[in-house]
Amino acid sequence: MQEHDNEKNWLMRSFILVLVIFLVALVSLLSLFSDKPPFSQIFINATVLTIDANNSVAEAVAVQGDRIVAVGSNEDILRFRSENTIVHDLNGKTLVPGFIDAHGHFPGWGGEGLFVDLNSPPIGKIASIDQLVAKLKNAAKEIPSGEWLLGVGYDDSLLAENRHPTRWDLDTVSTERPIYILHISGHIGVANSFGLELAGIDNDTSAPYGGLIQRDPNGRINGVLEENARIAITELALDFSFFEFIDMIIAAAEHYSSVGVTTAQSGLTPEKLIQGLFLASKLGFVQQRLEVWPDRELGLRWVDGEFNPQTYGSKKFTIGSVKLVSDGSIQGFTGYLSQPYHTPHNGDSNYHGYPAIDQQTLNDTVSKLHQAGLQIAVHANGDAAIDLVINAVAAAQQQFAREDPRHIVIHSQMAREDQLIRMKEVGLTPSFFSAHTYYWGDRHRDVFMGPERAAMMSPTRSALDLGLPFTVHLDSPVVPMNPLFLLWSTVNRLSSTGKAIGPDQRISVQQALRATTIDAAWQIFQEDNRGSIEVGKYADLVVLSENPLENAERIKDLKVLQTVVGGVSIFGSK
Repeated sequence: MQEHDNEKNWLMRSFILVLVIFLVALVSLLSLFSDKPPFSQIFINATVLTIDANNSVAEAVAVQGDRIVAVGSNEDILRFRSENTIVHDLNGKTLVPGFIDAHGHFPGWGGEGLFVDLNSPPIGKIASIDQLVAKLKNAAKEIPSGEWLLGVGYDDSLLAENRHPTRWDLDTVSTERPIYILHISGHIGVANSFGLELAGIDNDTSAPYGGLIQRDPNGRINGVLEENARIAITELALDFSFFEFIDMIIAAAEHYSSVGVTTAQSGLTPEKLIQGLFLASKLGFVQQRLEVWPDRELGLRWVDGEFNPQTYGSKKFTIGSVKLVSDGSIQGFTGYLSQPYHTPHNGDSNYHGYPAIDQQTLNDTVSKLHQAGLQIAVHANGDAAIDLVINAVAAAQQQFAREDPRHIVIHSQMAREDQLIRMKEVGLTPSFFSAHTYYWGDRHRDVFMGPERAAMMSPTRSALDLGLPFTVHLDSPVVPMNPLFLLWSTVNRLSSTGKAIGPDQRISVQQALRATTIDAAWQIFQEDNRGSIEVGKYADLVVLSENPLENAERIKDLKVLQTVVGGVSIFGSK
């Protein structure tokens, strides 16, 4: 028996060694044939929105290798033309810096083939639990027995029943295969009885701090898992194979290319995913630059010297902020507020939501990361959660002062004006999920927040007036990755029914462009190499069908015609 085990172990080690050697050889081989930028190319006859400090507008740009070498008039740039120069005549089209994903979860948007789309309008078509169940049943026919059936994007507040699906709803799909579906916020999940059993969750299971296991009136678990209570089953259900992971990455990268994203982000990333993303980047499956944010566990290991980010360093791969989470989602009623929700939750008129982490633990974590010189990004939607973050950073700054930490408050959805002032004082910068005004604006006004607080959601104008640098993002795959739609939503602040949500918080197109380019680069300490069209920076460029400055109402209808990363065209004209 011992000999048999030794032989199995030897074979496994041999297989892993061969696989590693194969992958190293493949990386080396592909690097020889990977797309390299032309030595010389010029873009002429364009409206060039440089997004430099003066928001200068030019006519043409010269690129050599992966860098911009000149910006100016057609006459200026044509001097760089030689017999080997590739000339891109844009015929009046608009050239802008590549869009930077200020916060998202790449490659989540590429999971179309792995998840059943359960979104309601305006994203999908599911209007009731019956429709949700029927779609899962149809999908189950195409998946081998025993494998997880996964769904994503359901929104209880848009279903006719105005409730979450339960384990018993999902059991009507199957009791012989595990099923797990994710709420559109990503902060709540529902499993069928078999899935709960595999995860070891039963009526005697207690929820961890910062989580909730929902129960029916008889005390039985109903399959709905909130926040920290969902983490274990989410990791179990989403344990994809290598080839599923690669398929997801390729699909996500292709979509991001088609909408002009030149720097993508993977927030809250464990080491295993970092390793996979880095390999995919080296193999050329991802042509964008990747900004990767380690999770709390990996961040603390980084401080203790057990994780070396230099292992993953390259022009296209950067290990950035350590990502923490302080609360959940407003539309999931798990965001942590200082005042009760507008509509009583489960009949409780004093319900405020709850934190995902206690103040002392957050203080200790932030202090340790801050003292080590690391950048920190903390998810905080509700204003009470934002207070937790500000308090933690203020305490860390008082003990270990840093001049320019650029710690980030992710989403900052219900930030009050006094909180924006405090953010500026302690070195915090917000990143607003401003498309909330479109996807959830009406329900924030009528259900979650009430008119007054809803008008202040994602307060970009207040931050601008205070001189507080900020970015805007889409948090994909929560909503589709489309930077032009993000610009439109930030500028117009219209709900999906066309109602204005806090028109006083509108900003100009130019300001919104900065929030998705140069300010997004600044927020991650990359402003010296990307984010604007200036000499010496990477040639990360996007060609648009029209000038977005000319018609704020039509920005979402513009087309991305070409996307360029480091001088290499990854979408559109070659």
